[in-house]
Amino acid sequence: MDWSKTKTIFIITFLILDIFLAYQFIQKRSSSQLNVMLETTIEEQLEVNGITYVEPPKEITKAAYLSGKSKIFTDEEVKKLSNQQAVISNQPILKVLFTKPIPLSNPKDQYFLNDFIKRNIISGENYSFWKFDEKAKEILFFQKYNGKVIYKNANSMLVLHLNEKNEIISYEQTLLNDLEEYEKQEIVSAIKAIETLYKKDHLKPGDHVTNIQLGYYALVQFTASSQVLTPTWRIVVNGNKDYYVNAFEGQVINEENKILE
Repeated sequence: MDWSKTKTIFIITFLILDIFLAYQFIQKRSSSQLNVMLETTIEEQLEVNGITYVEPPKEITKAAYLSGKSKIFTDEEVKKLSNQQAVISNQPILKVLFTKPIPLSNPKDQYFLNDFIKRNIISGENYSFWKFDEKAKEILFFQKYNGKVIYKNANSMLVLHLNEKNEIISYEQTLLNDLEEYEKQEIVSAIKAIETLYKKDHLKPGDHVTNIQLGYYALVQFTASSQVLTPTWRIVVNGNKDYYVNAFEGQVINEENKILE
């Protein structure tokens, strides 16, 4: 027996075994680190990046598509309006001029404005104050359904026009009628919608989500007068930037052309 050759074989064998065991150790360690990374929650990831958010709604777990048709305003309805001259064109938009301008002490006074449109606008109780555009001298309202806002829809808006004295002088109105819900389905959670923004790089370190609420967004228009609205999370970042996330698909809605990112 050649002990020298046997010794060499043993050394090579143990060397190969050591390499194999080292490889196995590295693989397990990498796998373990990967699992730790995968187990990191979105809350922890946001915290690491200094991204904060208001308490998201947790009780809303289901919602439904909503369909509606554009309302055509009638002469009978318009005749009931006081101090107003309206243009009836058999179109789903009502254009009205106030005979006597309505003075406003504060164009951002939502309490006064909501009360005003309830008393003076057809179906005024169905609208919710959105914003005052000081440059355009316009006060914008969006229609709501069961307390949820229908976002940025030209077929469900009310726009009050002001003069330089901040008096209401006219308005334009559209309204969706015959609103009907389909069967309710599971939706992505509010925190999941925030996670979508984070993964799409819409949330930067130090950002603060100041508001998040469920509403509707029009993504399907069957005819000029018929629409289907999808449940949508509106997420406000730093108090001035709005994002919209489809609550069924979990995708960010592109406002410019209404396609999904």
